[in-house]
Amino acid sequence: MKTMDRLVDAMISSGMLKSPLIIDAFRTIDRKYFVPDEYADEAYADMPLPIGNYQTISQPSTVAFMLERLDPKDGNTVLDIGSGSGWTTALLCYMVGDKGSVIGLERVETLVEQGSENLSKFRFNSHCHIERAGDKLGLPGEQFDRILVSASADEIPEELFVQLKTGGILVIPIGESIFKFTKISETEIKKEEFYGFVFVPLIY
Repeated sequence: MKTMDRLVDAMISSGMLKSPLIIDAFRTIDRKYFVPDEYADEAYADMPLPIGNYQTISQPSTVAFMLERLDPKDGNTVLDIGSGSGWTTALLCYMVGDKGSVIGLERVETLVEQGSENLSKFRFNSHCHIERAGDKLGLPGEQFDRILVSASADEIPEELFVQLKTGGILVIPIGESIFKFTKISETEIKKEEFYGFVFVPLIY
């Protein structure tokens, strides 16, 4: 029988999952609670699944890869853009703990409701929630330790660097690559690119 533990063990064996905190989050935040009922049998498959409105819950190994690059820490403030089913928001919420906070942003109203309902199954405190995305990308005027984007942009969204604290990390798909940006200072951004991924497009 397929289980979340078996999926996690497989991702550890493949080298996709390495960090103890991220491994613990995956074992605790079971993907089955974020997958529509009609795809329940595929909840532990390492593949993206439809969640409605032409959106998907991402492939577990891809989520693991992105979170390993993001490297969330206890107490971090995190912005999760394109929260969808709420799975990544819940994983992040578990990792930052009660001293941190996570804001999930989602453009599709029905997915805001769906993601919020899924998130509520884990009884996180008020430090984590999902809200409707505005007309501008991210949350202008706010700054975060970590920003995760789960949909593919056409180009580097410079406005997100302004929303990143110095020392912060942004992980975002652009085209068919995943990029990790580290904000060294107000004038210096370190860029790393990882090839060979497919995401739904980022709309804003």
